[in-house]
Amino acid sequence: MRQRGMTLIQLLAVMALTTVLVQLATPSFAQMAASQQRQVAAEQLAMGLRAARSEAIVRHQTVVIHALDEDWSKGWRITADVSGQGHQDSDNPLLLERLESGRVTVVGNQPVRHFVRFSELGVPLQASGAFQAGTLHVCQANDAISHYQIVLSKTGRVSLRKDLNEQALCDRQGSGQGANA
Repeated sequence: MRQRGMTLIQLLAVMALTTVLVQLATPSFAQMAASQQRQVAAEQLAMGLRAARSEAIVRHQTVVIHALDEDWSKGWRITADVSGQGHQDSDNPLLLERLESGRVTVVGNQPVRHFVRFSELGVPLQASGAFQAGTLHVCQANDAISHYQIVLSKTGRVSLRKDLNEQALCDRQGSGQGANA
């Protein structure tokens, strides 16, 4: 009688080989997933800044986009600045909100650390009237490497760049978060 199927030894060998291959692929998959999360976070934040600028122009009114709990990693909120107090006035109408998981580190340099205010002409201005331009960095977790940069020019143009560079602001564990860049 001819035997069909696999012996126990063959089955165990296949299972062992499969286990080894899965263990080799897991770190690559985790790195790919983290890279994808960084890219999505960068694209969404750039889109949010562009949307805030467009709303300011369309409404002919000051519009503010600000980090939730002063942390861009947690998400952002766009509000019409009816009162002139920006994001500090909870009565200002909410236009758009995006919640993030906090798994992707996003930090801004001093001018854009917590918020961006667009004038009715779409120009980013500080409360004092000075131009507000800066860079938001999308960082690799637990590392001082910026993978994406969302750059806000003084004219209001938002550009998304993908450059790997060392950035002290990305080092959330150290004192880099409070540094100017």
